[in-house]
Order: sequence, then C-alpha cells, then structure tokens
Amino acid sequence: MSDAPHHVSEEWWLASLGRTIVWARLRVREAGTAEVFDSDGNTLVYDSEDTARAMLLDADFVAFDGLDEDDALERGFSLAELSPPEGGNDEVLRTRMLQSLGARA
Repeated sequence: MSDAPHHVSEEWWLASLGRTIVWARLRVREAGTAEVFDSDGNTLVYDSEDTARAMLLDADFVAFDGLDEDDALERGFSLAELSPPEGGNDEVLRTRMLQSLGARA
C-alpha cells in the first residue's frame, strides 16, 4: 500500500528535441495542487493545475492527449511511434522519460 497522496487525474505531456521525446507526467491531487514528474526524476509541486500547465507550456511541452497526427508530424514524428512510458514506480519510470525514436525512413 502506498502512502503517497491520491491523485484525481493524470496526464502525459511531451516535448520534442529532434527525434527525442521528453516526457512529463502531470498529476492533480485531491487538494487541487498539482505535481509534475520530469525527465530528471524530480517531482515539482505547484499550487494548482493551471500553474503546472502554464509551466509545461512555457517549456514547450504539449499534452499528449491533445495531439493529433498532423500536430505530431509538424513536430517530426508520428503518433504511431509514441506511447507514454510505463513503470512500476517513479524510479523505474525515470529511466523511461526520454524516448529516442529511430531514424526516419
């Protein structure tokens, strides 16, 4: 059993650097605060979901669920190449927060 606070929602965000995808996980907590787990393994806490979203947008991240294929292609990849990272815990997940896509055909 985890003693971590419960979250009410979770979203994946991404930024692209060439053919490398940098992932970030946004969680909104029951109290309305938000946490962003970043590719360095840090959990950044914000006073609200809006503040966390603004931080991600300022860092050129976009919501994965908001991307369509045209948006992805403009960024240099296809949605078929992507899926958010998975891991049993944040330490395992940290090693998967950077995704290198293969060379373009």
